[in-house]
Amino acid sequence: MSCQRIINTAVLGAALCASMAVSAETPGDFASQTPLTLSGEGPWYRLELPLNVQLNARQSDLGDVRVFNAEGQPQAYALALDQAQYPQDETPIPVKWFPLYNSNDARDAVPSVRVERTTTGTLIQVQPQRGIEAGEEVLRGWLLDTSTIKAPLNQLILDWSAEHDGFQRFSIEASDDLQHWQAWGEGQVARLAFADELVEQREVGLPGRNARYLRLLWHSPQTAPTLTSAQIVGAHTGSLPQPLAWSEPFAGKVDKPGEYSWQLPTGLALERLKFDIAQPNSLAPGTLYGRTDAKGAWQVLGSGLLYRLTQNGQDVVQDEIQLPGLVAQQLKLEVDERGGGLGAEAPKLQVAVRATQLVFLARGSGPYVLTVGSSTVKAANLPLATLIPDYSVQKLAELGTAKLISTLVVPAIPAAPPAESSIDFKRVGLWAVLVIGVLLLGWMAISTLRASRTKP
Repeated sequence: MSCQRIINTAVLGAALCASMAVSAETPGDFASQTPLTLSGEGPWYRLELPLNVQLNARQSDLGDVRVFNAEGQPQAYALALDQAQYPQDETPIPVKWFPLYNSNDARDAVPSVRVERTTTGTLIQVQPQRGIEAGEEVLRGWLLDTSTIKAPLNQLILDWSAEHDGFQRFSIEASDDLQHWQAWGEGQVARLAFADELVEQREVGLPGRNARYLRLLWHSPQTAPTLTSAQIVGAHTGSLPQPLAWSEPFAGKVDKPGEYSWQLPTGLALERLKFDIAQPNSLAPGTLYGRTDAKGAWQVLGSGLLYRLTQNGQDVVQDEIQLPGLVAQQLKLEVDERGGGLGAEAPKLQVAVRATQLVFLARGSGPYVLTVGSSTVKAANLPLATLIPDYSVQKLAELGTAKLISTLVVPAIPAAPPAESSIDFKRVGLWAVLVIGVLLLGWMAISTLRASRTKP
């Protein structure tokens, strides 16, 4: 055996021994653990990770998440990260809109209409029911024809004539046949002249479902605006984003008048922020900044108009800012104090990220536990197509499910809690194998070299 071959063998043996010691992860290596319950057919199970579990991670990419069985063995797993799997089409699509009228005596009632449409369902004309005399029409709302959009509807963008500035609130309903309507929540748009500037809020979120028609009914028909534009932002079929997961409120601090900051437990890909605006008649145009650590430079994440105003005895609230999903751990909001600001104390803040699914292959016996919280372990997740050989979106939806027994993350209990004078024999044994293996291979190499030198 040549000297180089002996050395290579020694190095390979040492590497194998070292890998045995490094790969021996146990639940006790992580800061917290939560038991799981399984339902449905295995052996693969999917688990939606609650945001409070993600906040306990020490790595922003969730590289320190693991699932262990009752024997303390780590399970093969994959992370279905929303940002990589659900790209959205951000191009607004113009749609036709038609006014909905009522008589002056029934201005708050749902309008009855007569429609003409093509064989494909596209609207040609929308007229009020007979019986409304000329001059008695009251604009109640608008009917939008979204039949040409085959994708789920994610966002509505409106524009309206300048004579109706201020706040406009309306209900949103959806239908496929113009006979049966389903409530889709409420919307609110605004246009304000503020400090020689025009501040607008034209976008309204939609639930991401298909519909051929939308009906917008204004809460105050007497001030219903005249639309000049209506656009829809959709998503490709089969690429709907995961729902948002919201955090508990975080307390902030006032850095200086008009500037507030918040520190998150870990870096998160933020999709939306919600501010607790407690004081009535608060108005605050603001710009939001973020960074991943105290040494990094602040970057603009977004801007918006935040307010809580009282109109007609009711609170009109806009307390959210939508973000593009960039990772940040520190946040700063600078507001224009000419609007009055948000008070002497920083408002509490809730953050939302896209839900992340963990899929694991169950082996061994239960119960299984989810562990998280380690800055030293390396990511061990596999691609979904590797974990599930015949992977498809449909099969992912049909997998068994895992749920956390409790949403509270508890400190992890080591697999073998040591007494004051006890020894972790498993860890000692692994390192002993490593040391003995290296010594043995070194002795073999030295003996072989000596024998080769004594030969004539």
